[in-house]
Amino acid sequence: MTFINPKITPIYQSSVFKFEDLNELDAYFADTSSRYLYSRNGNPNSDELADAVNQLEGGAGAVATSSGMATIFAAILAYCQAGDHVLCAADIYGGSAALLNTELSRMGIAVTYVPFEQLYELAPLCRPTTRLLLAETMSNPLLRVADLGRLAAHCHALGLKLVVDNTFASPMLTRPLQLGADISLHSVTKYIAGHSDVTAGVTVAADAEVAARLKQIGVLYGLTLSPMESWLAVRGLKTLRLRMREHSHNALAVATMLAAHPAVREVYYPGLPTHAQHALAAEQGGGLFGGMLSCKLADDREVVSNFMRRTERFPFAPSLAGVDSSLSYPLGTSHRALTAEQQQDLGITTGLVRLSVGIEPVEELLADLRQALES
Repeated sequence: MTFINPKITPIYQSSVFKFEDLNELDAYFADTSSRYLYSRNGNPNSDELADAVNQLEGGAGAVATSSGMATIFAAILAYCQAGDHVLCAADIYGGSAALLNTELSRMGIAVTYVPFEQLYELAPLCRPTTRLLLAETMSNPLLRVADLGRLAAHCHALGLKLVVDNTFASPMLTRPLQLGADISLHSVTKYIAGHSDVTAGVTVAADAEVAARLKQIGVLYGLTLSPMESWLAVRGLKTLRLRMREHSHNALAVATMLAAHPAVREVYYPGLPTHAQHALAAEQGGGLFGGMLSCKLADDREVVSNFMRRTERFPFAPSLAGVDSSLSYPLGTSHRALTAEQQQDLGITTGLVRLSVGIEPVEELLADLRQALES
């Protein structure tokens, strides 16, 4: 007899699983965690990913979803229903704002946006129906850093839940649940998978009942992640610790160079001592600051376009966190749906460029950026 005992979980590329008889079916519905029925309800590969991220975050349970947007949707629905009210940090990923504004509003969930400076003074914005605050560990795209311990204590004192998008930091830098957050979520597409070949999300809950609710939402709304995507994400996750060290090392060198360059008006990176939340970021990130930064060139479309055309190591690709460096343009991509007034209030201007610094040799990245900025 040949025994198969793989070190790596195989890909269970099956939409459905077989039962021997009605007794096995009854056993499944008595304990749905005992085996698999249908891959929308659960699959060994998606469960492996959810369990791995849950362990890193120190949660009570997690669910893998088909995208980062799906995981934000699931997190909000875990606490909210029609008639409820959500607070959301104003300085947040544009897709999160679009979801709240266009789709969740149609479901009867209202939203109020909170300026970064008012995050720790939420009482005047609360209503009897306010359920939660949605914020980011490090904001997209200006890299403002939230004091999650302080924010969690403030939210709980007001009877609110704190939902944190931890995508920019990853669990290697920050574990929001350990600082008091109720849900930590990730666009797995970014650092967790890490190779720009997966679209996925994971939501992690601090409470087991909320984790069960997340699972129910994922099943009933069909937010399922495919076995192949799950398998790729788990493979990427294995090198997350090593990659985040290199991302952070390279990004600090790039930010330092850009801050001294005459063509750059401003640099937003928590690793710089001049950053307003530098000390907080160092404490929450264990001395690492991640691979994301933004910089401001002249507020001139042609200056920005010329920079994009000249760079060879930072292709214009509107995503982030792959092992290969890239750049994005918040005004025209992630925050395009915001009004001109909102963009101006957040500091998202014509000259703002967001860099995702990869793990290539840092000398090559610095030389490329210098030549791209020459003109």
